[in-house]
Amino acid sequence: MTNTIAGAVDRHAGTSPDAPALIWRETVVTYGELAAGMRAAAAGLASLPAGPVGVRARKSAQAVTFVLGCLAAGRTVVLPSPTLPAETLTALFERAGARAVVDEADLARFTTGDTAPSTVDTAFMLTTSGSTGVPKLVPIDSDSVERFARWTHDVFDVGPGRRVLNYAPLNFDLCLFEIWATLRHGGCVVLVNPEIAADCDALLALVETTRPHVVQAVPLFYQLLTEAAGGTHTLPSVAHVIFTGDATSPERLGRLHALFPAARLHNIYGCTETNDSFRHEVRVGDERRSALPLGEPLPGVHADLVADNEILTGPGVGELVVRTPFQSAGYHDSATGAFGPHPVRADGNQYFRSGDLVRRDENGEYFLEGRADFRVKVRGQQVYLQHVEEVLLAAEDVIEAAAVAVPDEHAGKRLHVVVRRRDGSRLNSLALRRYLSERLPPAAIPSTLHIGSEPLPRTSTGKVDRQTLVANSQKR
Repeated sequence: MTNTIAGAVDRHAGTSPDAPALIWRETVVTYGELAAGMRAAAAGLASLPAGPVGVRARKSAQAVTFVLGCLAAGRTVVLPSPTLPAETLTALFERAGARAVVDEADLARFTTGDTAPSTVDTAFMLTTSGSTGVPKLVPIDSDSVERFARWTHDVFDVGPGRRVLNYAPLNFDLCLFEIWATLRHGGCVVLVNPEIAADCDALLALVETTRPHVVQAVPLFYQLLTEAAGGTHTLPSVAHVIFTGDATSPERLGRLHALFPAARLHNIYGCTETNDSFRHEVRVGDERRSALPLGEPLPGVHADLVADNEILTGPGVGELVVRTPFQSAGYHDSATGAFGPHPVRADGNQYFRSGDLVRRDENGEYFLEGRADFRVKVRGQQVYLQHVEEVLLAAEDVIEAAAVAVPDEHAGKRLHVVVRRRDGSRLNSLALRRYLSERLPPAAIPSTLHIGSEPLPRTSTGKVDRQTLVANSQKR
């Protein structure tokens, strides 16, 4: 029983009831309080239809407690983004078989009763970003969650006495690390209120006040934090800084080292379907690279680069085919070729075809080139959108950047770039074009540029919403 998240929370409450489990706004929730709330939620769920439970709520201490109650009641938790359109949410819950759906306003109903934790085979159903259509449901079984929680604790120490910052929304797969692995091993989760997620000064104040030991977030978070710090603040409590989800420009490592003087820096690669699969610990000299490597496969991870139906054994670019100890068994209620046998080698195992193009250099290091569907032909030449974005993100005063290929009646495709600049910056299209022309081949120079101060649109899982960018470019 203690090898489940709910069972572990119950055990921590028994041995250390006053230990902090969650920090939410101005409130500290102890393990004793968290376990009592979890047991009450589990008891209340008995009145709802059997089967998976859909949760349509933003992140909060109450929402985390309710999710634990679902797990304690032996119920799979279906966790899409609450910001998805109502019809999409309804369709996802129906596909998942969730006849019980609990909204944010309903959470207060599940606060009385006492039911001891049980087990559940499939702990979570997460969703993909839906960037190419309706999001897919990704079931994650309890054994995979347990193996991932064990790896997280072994490498980063998320146990008693440690605080882990959680920036990601509750539906993100990053929460498997930040929330669920931390609670599994007795640490304290510092929940970032979604209302301050884009407020750089409020984020800096939160980190300074709560003094976390482990911080994992997407690069945008660190850009906001360094902007607020302005070179005059340091965060010495942090022992591990982890960036994931998007590419981090090596040129920004110096600012991160200055902000987190005692921290080890890590670049982690993974996806919702497989969870984390590669890790690179930043070394001296990495700031002078053109891109950060993905690093080494995690223990138990098997990865190949496949091109032209062959496994690459030396330098080259191929699609990453991967198998991890933490991966999903496959999409729920959706036939797809992404999960299946290895495309080249028959070894009886299930692999995931990531769709990511990865380059292995002469030294055996892996680098992300971009998505296979982000490799486009512009004026007859191959252009990797990921590389264009890496160059943009290394530019002075650029906070966010995205490159998309948009239809063109004459050229077939043209390159369009959207950039979010730092507040107060005078960065303009002329200066940015000059910068790009010194670093990119002619075919990769965008035909059109849009520079503004507004955040880029995001999908429900935090990825840049490229469909919206393409649509917006055609309106201008």
